[in-house]
Amino acid sequence: MPPQPIEFRVESLERRVTQLEQLPARIDDLTSQVWQLRTEMRVEFSAVRREMVEQVASLRQEIADQGGTLRQEMAEQGEGLRREFRTEIGNLATQMRVLHEDVISRIAQLQEGWPGRPRRKPREK
Repeated sequence: MPPQPIEFRVESLERRVTQLEQLPARIDDLTSQVWQLRTEMRVEFSAVRREMVEQVASLRQEIADQGGTLRQEMAEQGEGLRREFRTEIGNLATQMRVLHEDVISRIAQLQEGWPGRPRRKPREK
């Protein structure tokens, strides 16, 4: 590569120096923009945190308010189910007694027809 004339080299150096001289101002501007962005983000994050705290507090209050109602409804439904179970269990017990007496009666009838077996007297209640 042939050597470049001195004038061309000086002009090239002047351009570079001019660009380098502009660099601190550009860095200061960029620093200012970053600082402004950080400030805005801090403010927005604080607002978001505050809003979230308010929302959580509101939800907790709503749950607490509904929790008492829900507990009461569940207690009422539980009592209703207990009553139904008692009724059904009572009905089943009655049916079982009837079936038991029916079986005892049939066994007694069968035993009457068997030759040579002593007959048992029915139990008194």
